[in-house]
Amino acid sequence: MKTITYHIPAISCGHCIHTIKMELGELPGIQRVEGDSQTRKVTVEFTEPATEDQIEKLLVEIHYPPQKE
Repeated sequence: MKTITYHIPAISCGHCIHTIKMELGELPGIQRVEGDSQTRKVTVEFTEPATEDQIEKLLVEIHYPPQKE
């Protein structure tokens, strides 16, 4: 299992975290998504078939472009 943490400047509230969790949770291979609206960080645990590229593309698509930590 891989874990990656992103800084997502567009996060402004708990609803943003909820949206990210729901959207990423639909990708096959996503095991866990945790986020903090105060630090604007999201940590994703995943296995194949999910990839970092897929995760990042989806975040951009839903208007939460990530910056890797």
